[in-house]
Amino acid sequence: MQQRSPIIKPTTAKPELGKTNLKRSPKSVAWSGALIASLMMLPNIVGGTPALAQKAEREISYGELIRKTEKGEVKKVELDETEQTAKVYLQGQKDTPPLQVRLLNQNTELINKLKAKNVEFGEVSSANSRAAVGLLINLMWILPLVALMLLFLRRSTNASSQAMNFGKSRARFQMEAKTGVKFDDVAGVEEAKEELQEVVTFLKQPERFTAVGARIPKGVLLVGPPGTGKTLLAKAIAGEAGVPFFSISGSEFVEMFVGVGASRVRDLFKKAKENAPCLIFIDEIDAVGRQRGAGIGGGNDEREQTLNQLLTEMDGFEGNTGIIIIAATNRPDVLDAALLRPGRFDRQVIVDAPDLKGRLEILQVHARNKRIDESVSLEAIARRTPGFTGADLANLLNEAAILTARRRKDAITILEINDAVDRVVAGMEGTPLVDSKIKRLIAYHEVGYAIVGTLLKDHDPVQKVSLIPRGQSRGLTWFTPDEEHFLMSRSQLLARITAVLGGRAAEEVIFGLPEVTGGMRENRKLEYATSIARQMVTQYGMSEIGQFSLESPNSEVFLGRDWMSKSEYSEEIAAQIDRKVREILIQCYDTAIRLIQENRIVVDRLVEILIEQETIDGEQFRQIVAEYNNNQVADAATLAVPN
Repeated sequence: MQQRSPIIKPTTAKPELGKTNLKRSPKSVAWSGALIASLMMLPNIVGGTPALAQKAEREISYGELIRKTEKGEVKKVELDETEQTAKVYLQGQKDTPPLQVRLLNQNTELINKLKAKNVEFGEVSSANSRAAVGLLINLMWILPLVALMLLFLRRSTNASSQAMNFGKSRARFQMEAKTGVKFDDVAGVEEAKEELQEVVTFLKQPERFTAVGARIPKGVLLVGPPGTGKTLLAKAIAGEAGVPFFSISGSEFVEMFVGVGASRVRDLFKKAKENAPCLIFIDEIDAVGRQRGAGIGGGNDEREQTLNQLLTEMDGFEGNTGIIIIAATNRPDVLDAALLRPGRFDRQVIVDAPDLKGRLEILQVHARNKRIDESVSLEAIARRTPGFTGADLANLLNEAAILTARRRKDAITILEINDAVDRVVAGMEGTPLVDSKIKRLIAYHEVGYAIVGTLLKDHDPVQKVSLIPRGQSRGLTWFTPDEEHFLMSRSQLLARITAVLGGRAAEEVIFGLPEVTGGMRENRKLEYATSIARQMVTQYGMSEIGQFSLESPNSEVFLGRDWMSKSEYSEEIAAQIDRKVREILIQCYDTAIRLIQENRIVVDRLVEILIEQETIDGEQFRQIVAEYNNNQVADAATLAVPN
């Protein structure tokens, strides 16, 4: 009978190896089924090979073998009693295959003929060779199946090992942190560097402090806005200290499974104690250190358990001698009070936006590896970038270098610096507007904003007025303060509101109330002006309502904690607040309209220059306004002289 290959029926059951279910795609299942079917058919294919080879050999009859033996043409005969065949080698036969003869049950006559003619003959058995071939064929399809099973088992073992290591700490460990950053590479945060320099001295020379009874601080919390250099300071501490260094993010503790984060905290501190004294840096600690019990319906159990374990490890029953924890966050208001107390974080280092001197030092650091033209003044750039953080300044010089390479220049000039500032602040430069009614309206809007800010003595000086679109703005006006504004007076706040409303006032004076626009940028200006006016009334006490604060600066809902809280003032006070905010905005808007009407001639002249040049520099703008004011004073003096 003809053998048939087994049929492999597809199954939908998922194989289970141990306790891990391996999900396989339909395509992989089909390939595996085809491979197994082919391997199981292999013995039949290979097993039929000898039969095909035998057919390829020449066959003769039994009688013809007798005749050839009598004639003396036979040289050698190999008898195979198992297969009832014989291989006949003829005289003079060298490269040709032997003849195949089918034997009888009794071959006495043939044997006698062979003896009579002195022909060499002997009996051979193919049973052993066929058994070996069969075993080899079976191994050819059994071994791949075994290898396939071992592969599945290995994957199952890896999955099991990953499950066992799920609670292990994922902190990056360096025996000697080679971050490539030293304190000399960090600028603009001198106070923070001085605080952290003591931490490095504690680690290098602890005997200087322990001799007078001082103990090593357990934790240092770096607090500041994004981009001010908190992570950079941690790298500098690691580079200066030369002790084992662990670094991890707060989000790496928190998982969807309860208990994993706490296990990772335990494993992290266990490794740290084995390598003490050492440093542990936790970036964005607010991801795991948020206040407990906050939120509607309770907090996240996993996060709270992780925080509890962190609090215990930092200052629990056993303690962690020789381990200094450095953490960074820009949300200190959401951290749990137990995490911030002395004994856990003994120091809170404020890393704020740099002042003028700090910005200059940061620019000098980032300018080391850049080719800057000698005419470029870093101090002028520092004065033009108030409020920029270290990351902003680094990005500024990098954008300037990219523009320099794009323009195929050898060094960065002030033109690339100015374009980079505009790009960082406002966005990419768009296509200039064609001369039309819309362009003229935008020009009057920007000139109105700039001239009102220039005429108000408490406002910052104008830096540049431009009609070149950038980002979502069709036109832009920049103001640069002469000095750092750490404190804002009432007159300065009113000047800002008035200047912001100057563009809308110019539209109303020139084109009339029906032509006043309400574009996207204008809406942001109104929001900004309203926000300042409301803060003056509710937070700064700059109104007739009284000298007290009615709203906190951070009044947004945090995790549902303030969702059900009551208002901090009555409805009567709320109505007074709305009325005072409206009065401030109306008063400032009326002042802006008056300034535009009184300076209509110079406004028209500035608009014509702006449409022609696309951009007016701040110095040129102030010079034109000053010439007009001088002429007005001269004309008034002439009219005042009696005839």
